[in-house]
Amino acid sequence: MPGNLSFDDLKSRVSTGEIDTVLTCFTDMQGRLMGKRFHAVNFVESSFKETHCCNYLLATDLEMATPDGYAATSWRKGYGDYIMAPDLSTIRLIPWLEGTVMVLCDILDHHTHAPVPHDPRAMLKRQVVRLGELGFDAMMATELEFFLFEKSFDDIRKGGYRDLTPLSGMNEDYNIFQTTKEEHVMRPIRNHLFAAGLPIENSKGEAETGQEELNIRYASALDCADHHSIAKQGVKEIAWQNGHAASFLPKWHHDKVGSSSHVHQSLWKDGDPAFYDESDALGMSQLMKHYMAGLIHYAPDYTFFLAPYVNSYKRFAKGTFAPTKTVWSVDNRTAGFRLCGEGTKGVRVECRIGGSDLNPYLAQAAMLAAGIRGIEDQMELAPPTRGDIYDAKNAQDIPQTLRAATETLRNSAFLREAMGDDVVDHYTRNAEWEQEEFDRVVTDWEIARGFERA
Repeated sequence: MPGNLSFDDLKSRVSTGEIDTVLTCFTDMQGRLMGKRFHAVNFVESSFKETHCCNYLLATDLEMATPDGYAATSWRKGYGDYIMAPDLSTIRLIPWLEGTVMVLCDILDHHTHAPVPHDPRAMLKRQVVRLGELGFDAMMATELEFFLFEKSFDDIRKGGYRDLTPLSGMNEDYNIFQTTKEEHVMRPIRNHLFAAGLPIENSKGEAETGQEELNIRYASALDCADHHSIAKQGVKEIAWQNGHAASFLPKWHHDKVGSSSHVHQSLWKDGDPAFYDESDALGMSQLMKHYMAGLIHYAPDYTFFLAPYVNSYKRFAKGTFAPTKTVWSVDNRTAGFRLCGEGTKGVRVECRIGGSDLNPYLAQAAMLAAGIRGIEDQMELAPPTRGDIYDAKNAQDIPQTLRAATETLRNSAFLREAMGDDVVDHYTRNAEWEQEEFDRVVTDWEIARGFERA
C-alpha cells in the first residue's frame, strides 16, 4: 500500500530528530495490529530489513491465550519465531502519536523465508494474485461502524464492563446535531487518519445511540484492508486519548442495533470498471453476474471470516438492518448482498453480512476466492429478490451461530482448494476454540434468570 513517506524521507526526518519511533506492525488473526516500537535510528540503520516475533501471535485468541490443536505452532514445537519483513512502501506518519511513523510487515517463515500461509495479509495477497492471473484487479471499500462511550477503556474495564453509557443518548443516524456532540473525538479521527495517508471520505451518525460510521474511499483490495486495520487502530487510540472508549463489538446490548462492516467490491480491467455493461438493464456485466453468483453461493462457507465470534451472530436479527439471508437485491438494505450504483459505471456489490469485528484481510480474501470460483465456473446468478427479505421463505439463511459457521468452514471443499487444507484447518481450530471458551463460562444472563427461579 502506498504510504505517505518514502524510506529516504524517513531517513531524512530521523536525522533531524523529527521522527524517533517506528511502529513495525502486522495484523493477527483477529485483525489487531501487533509488533514493536523501534528507535528510529536503529530501524533506518538495520531493522528495516527484518525483525522477528513469536509465531504464537498467529495462533492466539482475543485474550492472547495459547490454545492447543494448531498444527503450525504449539508448546510441543516450542513456539519459535517468524520473520517480520517491513513493506517499505507502507511507511506513513502517525500524527496522533508524536514523532512516530508506522510500517506494515509481511510474515515469513523463519527458516524458508516463504510467506506464512495463514498470515491474513498473505492470504489476501494470494487471492489478489489469482485474480490478476485472470486479468482483473479488485477494488474494495469497507465501512467501519463503532460505538463511542462516555467512560474510558480503563474505567469501563475496572467497572466490569457494566453500566455502559454511549456518548450520545439518542439515535444519531445522519443527525448533525447529535454527532456534533461527538466532534471532539470524530474530528481528530478524520483529520489524523487523513494526515496518515488514508483517503478518508466522511463520518456520520449511525442508527443507534453513540454509534458512528467512518467511510474510507475505495482502493485496491490490499490497500483497502491496510486502510481498515490502521483506521480501526486509530479510532481506538484517538478515542482513548480523549478519555473515551470506542468499541467494535458487533452487539454490545441486546436492545441496541449492532455494528457492521459492509464491504463494497468491484473488479476492474486495465483501469476500467469490468462490472459495468451499459446494455444491461441494471448495468451489470456478465462477469459481474458470475462473480456475484459465486459470492452468494459460497457465503455460508466463508461466514466465519465475516463473523468470527459468538457475539457476531447476535447481530443477525430481523428489522435491524443486519441481514439474515444470503440473497441479493437492488438497493435493498434487507438483503445479504445489495446491488449499488445500478445502471452506472459505479455499479458494485455490497456484502452486508460482515460485522464490525471482522478481519478485513480474511473477509476480503474469502470473498475474492468465492467470486473467482463464480467466474471460473461461469456460475449463473439468480434473479434479485424483492421486498422485505427478512420474510423471504425460500432464501438461504446465513449460518445463525458460530458453531454452524465452523462446520461450513470445516467442510468447505471450495475454500480448501482456494486457500489450502492447512489454512482452513488453522482457522477452523480458531473457531472451535472461541466456541469452547464460551461454552465453559457461566454468563450473567444464566445466573439472573435461574438463580432463584430454577
